[in-house]
Amino acid sequence: MTVPTGPVTGGVDTHSQIHHAAAIDQVGRPLGDREFPTTPAGYRALLAWLRRYGELGRVGVEGTGAYGAALARELRAEGVVVVEVDRPNRQTRAALGKSDPLDAYAAARAALTDARSGVPKSRDGVVEAIRALRVARRGAVKARTQTLNQLKALLLTGPAELREDLRHLSTPALVQACARLRAPGPLRDPTQATKVTLRRLARRHQHLTAEITAADAELKELVTTVAPGLLSLLGVGVEVAGQLLTSAGNNPDRMRCEAAFAHLCGVAPIPASSGKTHRHRLNRGGDRGANNALYTVALSWIRCDPRTRRYLDHRTAEGLSKPEIIRCLKRYPAREVYQVLVTASPSSSSPPPHRPQRAGQP
Repeated sequence: MTVPTGPVTGGVDTHSQIHHAAAIDQVGRPLGDREFPTTPAGYRALLAWLRRYGELGRVGVEGTGAYGAALARELRAEGVVVVEVDRPNRQTRAALGKSDPLDAYAAARAALTDARSGVPKSRDGVVEAIRALRVARRGAVKARTQTLNQLKALLLTGPAELREDLRHLSTPALVQACARLRAPGPLRDPTQATKVTLRRLARRHQHLTAEITAADAELKELVTTVAPGLLSLLGVGVEVAGQLLTSAGNNPDRMRCEAAFAHLCGVAPIPASSGKTHRHRLNRGGDRGANNALYTVALSWIRCDPRTRRYLDHRTAEGLSKPEIIRCLKRYPAREVYQVLVTASPSSSSPPPHRPQRAGQP
């Protein structure tokens, strides 16, 4: 076994049932590797095994937002510096092969050299509570949409008399009317069976609506607690604020500047220039949920802010299409959101940067 002469760096290839850890010295020489179960006792044993080789400098963990989330929390609680590393690229795997020990050593070397590594979200505190509540809310919203589509499809293909009684109603009135339907006859009659089904779908819709309303109230309280200034921004509601907070994490100060936050949200333009051609292409990376949230904010600005509409007219006169203009515009709310997030971050020790001007401001 190689005797380390300085700080030891660890790397972990994460899986659902086991984690494979590896240790290297300060020049990248392998010290050893071993498997550990994905249990609290297994996490403690993994940390003790890494520290057996000497002073532990940092640990590179794959998938800190999935299989490695619990391990990353455990390591951070013990004062270990955790960095998130990407899996080896296709060319590296084609040249060196693929196995758990190889991936663990690759994670350790990436952490040692800062290659494709970054500080992961802490996944704790109020922001983690917001993320958990939003999981159920998103599911309820999707289920409510599906339920309403089923109700309207069944009404469209149902008995003509029933359809004529209900077709003129708005969606809220239609749900209420269907929830009050009664079927006094036998279920072998298609009309009676349709009434029973419409009533069940309508009551399911009402139950899901109540669940979403309760979740919105809970989320508003938490969002106000962690970032009170976020909901005051134009176009930012509870759902948008929850998504942006979840994407940034409980430690948004890990992003060095607003440009890093823009890259995280996928709203930073990607250079695509060659020779005398100078252009930028659409950024398809980043957190697509955060990108969608900023898109919602940009649409609100276009609808409600006269300065943004002037900006839209100006860029249209330059020959840009509306999708291209919205891609440019999304960078502006990203700056304002970053300002609020860093100001509200409990771990932020430095004053936030100067508040940027909104699109179209002189």
